[in-house]
Amino acid sequence: MDKQKVRERILEIGIVPVIRASSPSEARIAADAVCLGGIPIAEITMTVPGAVEVIRELAKAGPSELLVGAGTVLNVEAARRCLDAGAEFLVSPGLNLPTVAFAAKAGKLIMAGALTPTEIMAAWEAGADFIKVFPCGQMGGAKYIKALKGPFPEIPFIPTGGVNLSTAAEFIEAGSVALGVGGELVHAHALKSNKPEIIIEYARKFLAIVKHTRDQMNSSGDAAKSSH
Repeated sequence: MDKQKVRERILEIGIVPVIRASSPSEARIAADAVCLGGIPIAEITMTVPGAVEVIRELAKAGPSELLVGAGTVLNVEAARRCLDAGAEFLVSPGLNLPTVAFAAKAGKLIMAGALTPTEIMAAWEAGADFIKVFPCGQMGGAKYIKALKGPFPEIPFIPTGGVNLSTAAEFIEAGSVALGVGGELVHAHALKSNKPEIIIEYARKFLAIVKHTRDQMNSSGDAAKSSH
């Protein structure tokens, strides 16, 4: 899939499931579950045992509509291994400029982790496609995204950390283009007890919140325009 299509898929769905699991089989179950729940995107973090092999398997034999990415990518070497395995996008928890440059050169989408305005400016100038604001919850959550949108209205933010069913709408209202959701969607207990239906149900709930919030914002925006 080309980079533009990857970007469009992430923007359209609005949720990037962050899959951390204690085994390769759990990671595959989680990827299938979020896909069945209507989110055909899976960010397999490098903290999953055998993560690169999981990415390779999902890219080759996973659901055909599933967009497979790699998370917790810390350096160029890891990025190269993930792309070779078939990852369509890369996500880093912090800003590593050589990795951003590598992704840009490879023509692959990267969500670069950044937290401060200085890091955000550096990541954007280096060619990051999205800025993953992490850990966002600890920095004030949706209020922090809203504050960042003031000086950076054109930068697409994806907050991660602190996103759950009760805060998701606030993050979208604050101007986030999508949400990175880990343990609040891919519940560890659902994987441990082999109950993927829990993850499927949460995926549907998160999707519904994003859609409803966006619809409300669009209709209020249209109403504001027509009143002028």
